[in-house]
Amino acid sequence: MKIGLYFGSFNPIHAGHLIIANYVATNTTVQQVWLVVSPQNPLKPAGSLLNEYHRLHLAQLAIGDNTLIRPVDVEFKLPKPSFTINTFTYLAERYPTHEFCLIIGSDSYQNLHRWKNYEVLIKNYHIMVYNRPGFAITTPVADNIVILNAPMLDISSTLIRQLIREKKSIQYLLPDVARQEIEVNNYYR
Repeated sequence: MKIGLYFGSFNPIHAGHLIIANYVATNTTVQQVWLVVSPQNPLKPAGSLLNEYHRLHLAQLAIGDNTLIRPVDVEFKLPKPSFTINTFTYLAERYPTHEFCLIIGSDSYQNLHRWKNYEVLIKNYHIMVYNRPGFAITTPVADNIVILNAPMLDISSTLIRQLIREKKSIQYLLPDVARQEIEVNNYYR
């Protein structure tokens, strides 16, 4: 099975994440997208993160019964901070019959040179890049990198957290079931 790995803090998961994951699962050769909830991104401050189990639960709620998208906690068991190459290595050993590819936004793609062993990722794995507002990519640097023509939404987890702190509505920015869970538990206040 061809699995697209979509890494993120998902702090919280939102409609933009879900649209990209669904687009990849239904419009590419990827058969399933795994949302890899990262406990700690080495390029982001850890202090602003909701507990990883809460973020995983929000992702599970947001996905519902969609069998093409699956939130996974694989990085919870690996050393922190989470390095993408370590996760790929672990998954390739654990699931030798699966083919894994990387799904990233054009903002992350522009920072790929800062990732641990990024040359190994580029050499050994297919990479699917979706455009993000303000970070257009027109020419991939390698044959195994594909630029997706996926829908673009200018929604971010940072915006959602800011709106929550300002006691403003986040309705429609993420699935209602995830929004309700955030509100009931006073996350991000």
